[in-house]
Amino acid sequence: MQSSLKCFKAYDIRGRVPDELNENISFRLGLAFAERFQPRTVALGRDIRHSSSTLLNALAHGLSQRGVDVLDLGLCGTEEVYWAAQQPGVDAGIEVTASHNPIDYNGMKLVLGGAIPVSGDSGLRDLERMTASSVEICPSGPAPVRAASFRQRYVDFLRAYMPPPGTHRLKVVVNPGNGAAGPLLEALSPHLPFELIRVNFDPDGSFPNGIPNPLLPENRSATSDAVAQSGADFGVAWDGDFDRCFLFDENGTFIEGYYIVGLLAEALLRATPGQKIVHDPRLIWNTIDIVSAAGGIAVQSKTGHAFIKERMRHEDAIYGGEMSAHHYFRDFGYCDSGMLPWLLVAKLISESGRPLSALVEERVRRYPASGEINRTVPDVRAVIEGIRTRYAGTGATDHTDGLSMEFPAWRFNLRGSNTEPVLRLNVESRADEALMRQRTTELLGLIDQLSSPAPAHL
Repeated sequence: MQSSLKCFKAYDIRGRVPDELNENISFRLGLAFAERFQPRTVALGRDIRHSSSTLLNALAHGLSQRGVDVLDLGLCGTEEVYWAAQQPGVDAGIEVTASHNPIDYNGMKLVLGGAIPVSGDSGLRDLERMTASSVEICPSGPAPVRAASFRQRYVDFLRAYMPPPGTHRLKVVVNPGNGAAGPLLEALSPHLPFELIRVNFDPDGSFPNGIPNPLLPENRSATSDAVAQSGADFGVAWDGDFDRCFLFDENGTFIEGYYIVGLLAEALLRATPGQKIVHDPRLIWNTIDIVSAAGGIAVQSKTGHAFIKERMRHEDAIYGGEMSAHHYFRDFGYCDSGMLPWLLVAKLISESGRPLSALVEERVRRYPASGEINRTVPDVRAVIEGIRTRYAGTGATDHTDGLSMEFPAWRFNLRGSNTEPVLRLNVESRADEALMRQRTTELLGLIDQLSSPAPAHL
């Protein structure tokens, strides 16, 4: 029997359907989850992918066979499962989603009561072992579930973060990318003091406009163009399960998530001074500068939602942000949300009377950044060690996550992917865009050089 399964990753489950993830694996996972955590009630949700309903049904079969009361939330986002798991009487939640992965993938994100994540060191490895060793076959037919919805309660929660009545009525482009965000936006819309311009709005698992992943530059034009054409105040695009949102200013310009972290940190510290803010190590100077100036305490954590959430709970941090557009909030069970950030930004724009570009332009000038650049390499560790050796003795070194090196006027972070032979590079400088670009080119050249096979000796 197998001891491991390819679909079990560091923080969640993700794999190609049906080779790496299928009904039988989902059913066995349901059995394992019930046995490992002994929940009485579990809330299940799903994204719009064609395989999601089938996988959710199989998961529900496994849970119910072990006596679990299964609540079916239907089509919803990951944060709606997080919200459900924070409600009285709900012991755990699982969202069936592959978010921004290719169309033939699917996966699951798992939390316990209070939306505490199930990750590699908190039970996911046990679930992998138990699932892999099982030979149970999923029953046919619909699983015994109870339809449930906590959406209206979640809408009520989100309303507290909206601009107050009577403020300037904004025009906002909203682009769910045909993912799961549309239904929640419709539930929110009667309460929003905005005019919504809908783009790629209807949920569609065939993804007629491409996989919803606005982090890729080629996926941004629909939102950017709609902002420019409609004269909107700003634009928002989401990934498939909308736990990340991506912002575009009034000119249709994409705003790197790094600068949104600083913007939200400053706003939250203004309301509650002296709090702690958790950030990832990839790009840090802008965040540290803003947090310090606002009277807060910046705390660095390893990249990844399980690490950020754990550190936030430990520090009782009010907010955590990653440059990849994951934003975490203490008031939301230390979970990441793709709805709270854009509502908070809308509130900032309304209250300040300043456009989004003006809210971030000074920060971009002070700390220009490369954005994350990915390179496929034959040996991730060897390349990182080669880069470390090249700059050894010339700057401060940190190994919180991969390799970070800091110099007086610039710094970089180089880290490997958890799932593939890919290096991820981020470079920033102090108010010197030319230097940032020069050092980025220099590092990419070194990565290519260290990745090339040594010449054969004749």
